[in-house]
Amino acid sequence: MEVKMGLLPEAASRAWDEREGAVVFTTVDDKGNPNSIYATCVSKFSEDSLVVADNYFDKTRKNILSGSRGSILFITREGRSFQVKGRIEYHKVGELFDDMKKWNPPHHPGHAAVVLKVEEVYSGAERLL
Repeated sequence: MEVKMGLLPEAASRAWDEREGAVVFTTVDDKGNPNSIYATCVSKFSEDSLVVADNYFDKTRKNILSGSRGSILFITREGRSFQVKGRIEYHKVGELFDDMKKWNPPHHPGHAAVVLKVEEVYSGAERLL
């Protein structure tokens, strides 16, 4: 199977659709200190873009706006873990923001659509992309 750079490999894409519970979303500050949060308001926009709704971010938002890269870690119902790493975009308007507003629960503020652009994908220690 040929994997194109920037696209979720098929196994990771299927696993995303079968994930269990919250994801762990990690960013880093300008001093290199990591910050991880649980996020439940997430979606796959496309095979190269995973979206987290900014509902109550503080340190995470500051990290993103200062240029942080990030990762999303999730687990499947079968207990298989996947980690997706890449650059982060912060959208307060536009197509990605409008899409987030469709699936983000209305009782959450949905300040922005935070988009992790797929660059690296791992399942456990195995690099898939």
